[in-house]
Amino acid sequence: MWITPVQLSRTPGIARVGSCTQCGRKLVGTLVDNPRRAGDSGRSLDRQILSLAVPALGALVAEPLFVLVDSVMVGRLGTAELAGLSLSSTLLVSTVGVFVFLAYATTAATARRIGAGDRAGAVTAGVDGMWLALGLGVLTAALLGAGAPWIVSALGAGDAVTPHAVAYLQYSAGGLPGMLVVLAATGTLRGLLDTRTPLVVATAGAAVNVALNAVFIYGLDMGVAGSGLGTAIAQTLMALALAVVVLRGARGLSVSLRPRAAGIWANARAGTPLLVRTVSLRVAILLTVVTATALGAVPLAAHQVVNSLWGLAAFAMDALAIAAQAMVGQGLGAGDTSRVRAVLRRTLQWGVGAGAVIGVVIAGGGWWITTLFTTDPQVRSAAAVALVVTGLLMPMAGWVFVLDGVLIGAGDGTFLAWAGVVTLVVYVPLLAAVWAWAPHDGVGLAWLWAAFAGGFMAARALTTGLRARGERWMVLGAA
Repeated sequence: MWITPVQLSRTPGIARVGSCTQCGRKLVGTLVDNPRRAGDSGRSLDRQILSLAVPALGALVAEPLFVLVDSVMVGRLGTAELAGLSLSSTLLVSTVGVFVFLAYATTAATARRIGAGDRAGAVTAGVDGMWLALGLGVLTAALLGAGAPWIVSALGAGDAVTPHAVAYLQYSAGGLPGMLVVLAATGTLRGLLDTRTPLVVATAGAAVNVALNAVFIYGLDMGVAGSGLGTAIAQTLMALALAVVVLRGARGLSVSLRPRAAGIWANARAGTPLLVRTVSLRVAILLTVVTATALGAVPLAAHQVVNSLWGLAAFAMDALAIAAQAMVGQGLGAGDTSRVRAVLRRTLQWGVGAGAVIGVVIAGGGWWITTLFTTDPQVRSAAAVALVVTGLLMPMAGWVFVLDGVLIGAGDGTFLAWAGVVTLVVYVPLLAAVWAWAPHDGVGLAWLWAAFAGGFMAARALTTGLRARGERWMVLGAA
């Protein structure tokens, strides 16, 4: 849904900006569609949050859903195959996650420009971001594909696991350009308050992924390599679909579709702090899987089960953060800080509540959920215990993801970069303790997830929570 400046200015609850006819001073007010509903702001805000968050959920879970489907199908092949998928898919998800700034920075910039009434400038930033994504994706795919054997070896994979990990990494690397373009295009659409199109594309992509995996893994007997190839093709098709939507809208605004060096560089520069923040997060996740590898093949295979569910749950809660990004960005672009504070409070309540519900499902149903991934009783037992730990800590994760989204929407990337480094420094000693003292069995995996979902996420909750209590992040976002 492409929103025109007139439609945007008439959207209930969105701040309107005008000028005093006598002094010229900027004035801000919030439009209410019906005066009698002025006191109904809480329910109105909930509707706006959910109207963005629910469709955003589909796009957010695209990559974890691909990994989840891959895990279910590959898990039927054997423990070594599942362990190989665990190692390589974690690396790939971490790689895509490093470039998530392509979506987040574009969402924030687009939303703020929409709030200020510059729709053409918002779409221009999105087009520049897509060109940047394509270039980064081609380069990254080439490096991962060529260096797969060395990378897998450096991560400590055993002889039984290595060939499967290398095969998945090499075949799935071709989908990276498409997945990065998906990030940039999705960010543009979110900033324009269109979260439905990414939902449709993600749903279709997931269905295509299942069909292709079934053909390649079982029909053509390609094993783990077939899983990687099917995922790569599905990701590329998703990128083409989203690119068509964004570029069609750009032509309607007479926005140039050519790559602009200045625009691409501006996107890269604006996203650098978020890149640092995301690298610190992905390093933490990568160190976690390295530690799981050191615990043995059974804990590593069980870690894949837990990690797949964590990714799905975390991205589901992050849908609320996406709503917060767009709403905070538009509010700050229009100068309406009171609305921004209201969005902050309400999205945090939704985040913690969603985390609690998801946590109950994961902790209570963990033993039955594991049957979807493996028939190995040792792997099932290890994963089920770790899922209890993870489920209990999930409400805190909901708090963290929403706060992250709020600060990203405000353009507070520099703080998030420093906070990411600090939390990583806190987490490394916890991992070292797990490596040194945890038993190398299923109980050790529970230790590992207590360190990650407990210690690491607590450090993130503390740093972002303290920042959100102040005012500086709103000043930066409104600048």
